[in-house]
Amino acid sequence: MSFAIYPSLKGVPVIVTGGASGIGADVVRAFAAQGSKVGFVDLDAARGEALAAELGGGEANVRFEACDLRDIDALRNAFARLGAAHGDALVLVNNAARDDRHGWEDVTPDYYDERIATNLRHMFFAIQAVAPGMIAARKGSIVNFGSNSWWQAVGNMPVYATAKSAVHGLTRSFARDLGRHRIRVNTVVPGWVMTERQRELWVTPEAIAANLERQCIPVEIEPVYLARMVLFLASDDAAMCTANNYMVEAGSI
Repeated sequence: MSFAIYPSLKGVPVIVTGGASGIGADVVRAFAAQGSKVGFVDLDAARGEALAAELGGGEANVRFEACDLRDIDALRNAFARLGAAHGDALVLVNNAARDDRHGWEDVTPDYYDERIATNLRHMFFAIQAVAPGMIAARKGSIVNFGSNSWWQAVGNMPVYATAKSAVHGLTRSFARDLGRHRIRVNTVVPGWVMTERQRELWVTPEAIAANLERQCIPVEIEPVYLARMVLFLASDDAAMCTANNYMVEAGSI
C-alpha cells in the first residue's frame, strides 16, 4: 500500500516503549522511515538490539535501551540516555503491555500489582519523564495504547482489561493538564492485531473466523495499520486532536 510522509516528523525526537517486537516494532520502523530520531525501550534486549541494527543504529538516529519498565528508576535512566543522544522527546508512544491470560480466581495481590505495573503504571511515569521537555518546547504528542478487550467485554484477563480501561482516564486527564502547553494526548485502540505473539499463542482458524465476522471490514489487522495511526497523531496534521480515542479495529467495537 502507498502510505503518507509527514514532513513535521523529520528529525523529531521520539520515544517508543515496548518497541522491540509486535506493534511497537512496526511503530519504530514507521518513525525511522519518516526520518525521526527514534529511541525505543524494551525488556527484550536481543530483539531490541537486532531491530536497531536492522534500521541502521546510531548512524540512522535509531537507538535502543534495554529496560524493565516495571522499574521506574530504570525507565527514567533509559529515557535520560535517549534524551542525551537525541534531544528531549517531542513524541512519546506508550505501547508496552503484555496481555497474558489469567482467571480471576487465581489472581493474588502480588500478581495484580505486577500486571498493573506491566500494563499501566509505567505509562504515567513515562509521561512524567518527557513532559518537562515538551513544556519547554511548547509542543508535543503523547500516544497511549488502549485495548479492545474491555470494550468488547473479553474475558479471561480481568486485570489486563482493568489496566487498559484506565488508560483512557490517564489520557484525558493529561490532555487537560498538558493542553495549555500545546501538548496533545490521545489513545489508540487496536482490534485483534496479528502480531507474532498472537499467532503463536491464540490464533486458531475458528477464532479468526469469529473475529472477522465481528469486524465490519473482514480482513486481518496487521501491526502496520496501528503504526500509521500513531504517525498521524504524532504529526502536525493532528494538531487539534487530543483527549480522544482513535480506533483501529476494522469496526469490531
